[in-house]
Formats: sequence, structure tokens, C-alpha cells
Amino acid sequence: MSDQELLRAARSGDAAAVHAALRDGADVDARDEHGRTALQLAAERDHVAVADVLVAAGADPDLQDRKSDSAFLVTGVTGSVAMLRALLRAGPDLTLTNRYGGVALIPACERGHVDYVREVLRTGIDVDHVNRLGWTALLEAVVLGDGTAPYQKIVTLLIDAGADVNLPDGDGVTPLRHALDRGSVEIAELLRAAGAHV
Repeated sequence: MSDQELLRAARSGDAAAVHAALRDGADVDARDEHGRTALQLAAERDHVAVADVLVAAGADPDLQDRKSDSAFLVTGVTGSVAMLRALLRAGPDLTLTNRYGGVALIPACERGHVDYVREVLRTGIDVDHVNRLGWTALLEAVVLGDGTAPYQKIVTLLIDAGADVNLPDGDGVTPLRHALDRGSVEIAELLRAAGAHV
């Protein structure tokens, strides 16, 4: 029963109950019916105090559920810098990929999580990783973003981190071509200044 108590406590954000369940013998990497660990449940809901307890107890940030999500990969979706920092203490695999074949950086760029992108780039994560759709983090920011200030900042951060501004998508379309086609004038200017071509 302690495993279920652990999962419930992690889901609700009760760090004291998480600690108690672990003390009572719960498996720190116990999974729910969807294959999610307590650490992943905490990451999904941004329960940082719970994550701190679990990481200290040796929870694995890389265990993936039935949808190929993990605690660490989830942070790219939520954009929580605090959770990212908590999980980095567990030494996550930065090359781990989600069901789309993308590393944590990619969904963060798609969703406009500027602070997260800035923080995760400091880890040395592969800025030019290509997912199964044929897109890099830069392409996701250009194609799925709306060209506004947050996405302009993300493009700048990626360029500063050494992103290949001419790496095309699976159809051979470059980031600059995408930006121009979408009327993202400011992003197109940033790309051109970094040496991008159509």
C-alpha cells in the first residue's frame, strides 16, 4: 500500500507524506497505471518540494511512461525552471527523447518558455538535435511560435548557443524561409544577422 500512498502524495504535492511513504518502504520509483513515477507526477504538477524529497531518496529522473515521457522531459513542456534545477541534481540523461524523438529543449522552444530555454542551454544539451518530424528547437520556435518577443528571445538564445541557423527541416526548408513565409520579420532579421539563408 505504501507505493500507492507515495504516488498519491506526489500527485497532491504533499512532501511530508512522500517522505513518510518512503520511510514505510515505498519504492521510490513505483509507477502508476500509466507508467508514471512519483517523480514524474511531481514534475507534471510542479511540486518542487516533493521532487526534492524524491531526488534525495534516489529517484530516477529518466524512467519513461507509456507515452515515453519522463520527469525530466516533462519539464520541457511545463517550462518550470525550479523543477529543472531540482531534477538536474539527479543527473538526468540530456539525450533522452520523447515520443516525437525530441529532447527537452524542443517542446520548451515550441511553447515559448524563455527562462527554461536559457537555463537548459547551460547544461550543454544538444541545441541542434533533430526530432522525428525533422525539426530542431530553432525550427520549432520559428514554425510553431507566433513571432512575438518571447520567440524572438528564444531564437536569440539558440543562436548564441551555437544553433545551426541553416539546418533545414525534413523537407529541406530552412528556418529563414519558414520565418519569411510566416511574416515573422524580427525573427527573420535575427536569422539573417546570424548568417542564415533561404
